[in-house]
Amino acid sequence: MKNKIFGNVFITGATGLLGSELLSQILENREANRIVCLVRDIVPSSRFFTEKFNEKIVLIQGDLRDQDLIDRVLNEYEINTVFHLAAQTIVGHANLRPTETLDVNIRGTWALMEACRLNQKNIKTILFASSDKAYGNLNGERYDESFPLAGQHPYDVSKSCADLICQMYAKTYHTPVAITRCGNFFGPGDLNENRIFPSTILSVMKNERPQIRSNGLFIRDYIFVNDGAAAYRTLAKKMIESPEKFTGEAFNFSYELKLTVIDVVNTILKQMDSKLTPEILNQSSHEIPVQALNSAKAIKLLNWKPLFGFEEGVKKTVEWYKSNYNEK
Repeated sequence: MKNKIFGNVFITGATGLLGSELLSQILENREANRIVCLVRDIVPSSRFFTEKFNEKIVLIQGDLRDQDLIDRVLNEYEINTVFHLAAQTIVGHANLRPTETLDVNIRGTWALMEACRLNQKNIKTILFASSDKAYGNLNGERYDESFPLAGQHPYDVSKSCADLICQMYAKTYHTPVAITRCGNFFGPGDLNENRIFPSTILSVMKNERPQIRSNGLFIRDYIFVNDGAAAYRTLAKKMIESPEKFTGEAFNFSYELKLTVIDVVNTILKQMDSKLTPEILNQSSHEIPVQALNSAKAIKLLNWKPLFGFEEGVKKTVEWYKSNYNEK
């Protein structure tokens, strides 16, 4: 059998929003010989199970922080490509239980990276999912990859630290890792109904006013999960082609739109032909007021461009919830 571009693939966080879409694309494009997925919790409503991805991969149930387990998996399945997506990503949970988020996101990353270093003879590329939150609060400037990592709140700090750990392994041990920094993912399969897209769409479906926890003026960078997953695959392929060029490099992926939460909610309302108006709760705290990314580096070095964009992504996201939640 001809070796496929990613060879044997290991994905952490495969049941999540991004992980399920990335897995779907790799399967659809037949880019892997074998896919091994680390899953902590069995979530039957995840696309991972509803679309039967679990029947097409090797499922390992365990914790990202179990370095011996990761080491065994990488060695036993002769992993060539690693997509490290697993993390505790909910900002509210991080603020309430900071040590759990710090432990999962930081210790989980160094455990994985150390296991990768020990199995470096087989591994050709590692992609780590960092975040725009890793930059911290840069007073409204549009971040490019040269900006310092300066998280201040629990989730932000966890991503800053994990990002730096990956850079350390690249610089010190030449471990072939590259880093992605994206904004807020949205799209089909997001089961966290507290996030702005699911909460707004489901409220409108119930003919209830959507609620905005903040003052509605926070600016965020949003990216459709299908575009995000495609960007990961693009970077991984470039890493395989030129590891010496991309090892240790970070890339922002963004539509470069500065959207307030109110802008996002109004776009969803328009897409759903709703005359409802949002209810502003103004209850959020410990959040960065403005975050926006510069994607010039990805456009220039990776020849990256989104396949869908924001408004098309909103349309497809609304369609998915209408199809999958109509009986709930």
